Amino acid sequence: MADTRRSQQPHRGRWSRRLGRVGRQFTRWLRHSLVPSDGFVFVLLLGMVTACGLLPAVDGSWFPVTTLVIPIVIGGLLLRMSSLLLLYGACAGVLVAQERTRDPNHVTPGGVVVIALVAFMVLFVARYRTRLGLQGTRGESMLFDLRDRLRAHGLVPELPPQWETDVVLRPAGGQAFSGDFVVATRGRRGGRTLEIALVDVSGKGLDAGTRALLLSGAFGGLLGSLPARGFLPAANEYLIRQGWDEGFATAVHIAVDLETGDYELLSAGHPPGAHWVAGTGTWDIREAEGPLLGIIPGAEFDGVRGVLGPGDALLLFTDGMVEVPGQDIAVGIDRLLGEADRLIADDFKDGARRIVDTAGANLADDRAVVLIRRH
Repeated sequence: MADTRRSQQPHRGRWSRRLGRVGRQFTRWLRHSLVPSDGFVFVLLLGMVTACGLLPAVDGSWFPVTTLVIPIVIGGLLLRMSSLLLLYGACAGVLVAQERTRDPNHVTPGGVVVIALVAFMVLFVARYRTRLGLQGTRGESMLFDLRDRLRAHGLVPELPPQWETDVVLRPAGGQAFSGDFVVATRGRRGGRTLEIALVDVSGKGLDAGTRALLLSGAFGGLLGSLPARGFLPAANEYLIRQGWDEGFATAVHIAVDLETGDYELLSAGHPPGAHWVAGTGTWDIREAEGPLLGIIPGAEFDGVRGVLGPGDALLLFTDGMVEVPGQDIAVGIDRLLGEADRLIADDFKDGARRIVDTAGANLADDRAVVLIRRH
């Protein structure tokens, strides 16, 4: 999957968001409007089954009995369960008719076994689709919509010209869903405060994707609605109420005053952040204390404060960037900051993507990087 990047550049950020919104709306309309009715599809497939019963009389070598697999597969994708079973009955009738009226060698036991196996597999898949009460491929369309909404939650609001953010999410194995997600808002104090939360849900890829989808909506509602120090406690209580067997998560929450550069970083069992201090030319590790989300009721989270001056940058990342089994996390952080040092000469241009590409420690885990820069 392509990188999920969000660079806040004043001259193109507004238009890129508008074009992206129009594109997503058109894609959703196209997916839903092109799904034909169940009755129309059934009649069409019934005609195909009839043709499969007649065409072998023309040339059995070009139209074998296994041609019936085609309407069976299409029916499994588009028909409801009741219509699909009726289609199976029509296919069985065609097989019986061919056995009695055609060359006995035409309907072979092997061909019948192939058709039966395909029909069983299609029925198995259609059964799960029917449990959702969805027709055709709308289940897949819903997943696409949910993925788009998850990405939309990670959009950083438009910032003043002297500020820039870069966000990259890289799911494990190139999958479409990630256990890492970002939520951002610029709501409190008249839009003066930027808040960003980078969350890493337990698990990876598709295993964590469903929980990430739910949590991104809930955390997006909490972010900006509460004081900065109230976000992680509220998120912790929300996770505990879910009662999931594997429901913990780590998170880092940053609140930045866009006028003064003052920030507060709070963490819930998450790797530390790194502050590039332009005046000294060094990286300052910013590590806050706090337990994992979803484990301890009433947990408290202590933050660290700092100031982002002109030329400074703040780097946030998930454990997939720095953790390697059997290796201390400090080694991974040193490697990541070493790669980040190479970005300084280019003024951190395209920094988040380049860091993920070169410093990602665990390719089997979801990886995410957030870079906040003050010019």
